Amino acid sequence: MSNMYEGIVQDLIDELAKLPGVGPKGATRIAFHLLATDSADVTRLATVLADVKDKIKFCRTCYNVAQDDLCRICADTRRDDTSICVVEEPKDVLAVERTREFRGRYHVLGGAISPIDGVGPDDLRVTELMTRLADGAIVEIILATDPNLEGEATATYLTRLISPLGIKVTRLASGLPVGGDLEYADEVTLGRAFEGRRQVSP
Repeated sequence: MSNMYEGIVQDLIDELAKLPGVGPKGATRIAFHLLATDSADVTRLATVLADVKDKIKFCRTCYNVAQDDLCRICADTRRDDTSICVVEEPKDVLAVERTREFRGRYHVLGGAISPIDGVGPDDLRVTELMTRLADGAIVEIILATDPNLEGEATATYLTRLISPLGIKVTRLASGLPVGGDLEYADEVTLGRAFEGRRQVSP
């Protein structure tokens, strides 16, 4: 797509188009929305963006995003200290928290094993996870990596690493989405749904 606008407007569109989920059309819409927006609102947005880069860091325990040394979950004394939910990215912590089903701790790996992208276990926070398991307080590790090839490879690797420690290792069930049609489910998803089937009561 050739540059259609002059100078700084095109620069803005180009930068916005680099954001995930925002293509050239979406970037153009956002750019012109910003041009039409009140100056104070745009300044506030710019300030927040700069503040995020300056003030947000990673929790020293679980590597979730944090404003202090500990994220709000690690700082919460009411959480269950005997279970850790292992996720790939900080956004996954938010997704699990939304369910209100889990009251334990988290560990953010910072990605998943992906040989094609040159990402191996040493590129993830696996050593840090194993250090957390050393004191014997953890009873269960819940592997909540993505249900794709990379997530599966990561879960398999961690299972082999952690199981010998005598810690219960569980994997999030994955199956058919609510509201989906059976005929459109791929065989892996459908297979998972069969594996994760449970008894129903009348």
